[in-house]
Amino acid sequence: MSPNRMLCHNCQLNQLASRSKQAGSALVIGVFIITVMFLLAATLINVLDDADQEINLEVWGTRAFATANSGADRALATLFPVDGSVGSCPPQTTWNIGTETGLVGFNGCSVVMTCSSVTTNFPQNNMTQYLITSTATCSTGQCDSGRDSDASCIRVSRQVEVEARD
Repeated sequence: MSPNRMLCHNCQLNQLASRSKQAGSALVIGVFIITVMFLLAATLINVLDDADQEINLEVWGTRAFATANSGADRALATLFPVDGSVGSCPPQTTWNIGTETGLVGFNGCSVVMTCSSVTTNFPQNNMTQYLITSTATCSTGQCDSGRDSDASCIRVSRQVEVEARD
């Protein structure tokens, strides 16, 4: 064999040896890329799930706040009736607004209204001051079902206080 052919034969052997050493590295790089993509996808799914949970809590919080405002309005209407009759200040009243009104927006909501009064006896005028507290609770899911109730339960509470005087 001529030296040039021998040299060329060695080149081919070196190239084959070099290729066989690199053949496994593509597989390792592929597995690494797949693992990184899987971790990114899992993180993205968790972020989206957390965002969904936050939106649900915000919506139910808004419903509870609207329910508390409605309870305060009802207590004020009981205290100061529109027809001019004598009102009352019951110490505590519970209103299942969702079932009693049939309004879809208040479904799963109830409100507890408390009323307290203080009468002042100044020499020139007698004044009664009222404090109405309306506490609303809205819930969805299986909140009171027992053992696994926390898994699908969302319960939100809001409170509104109103002061009035006559």
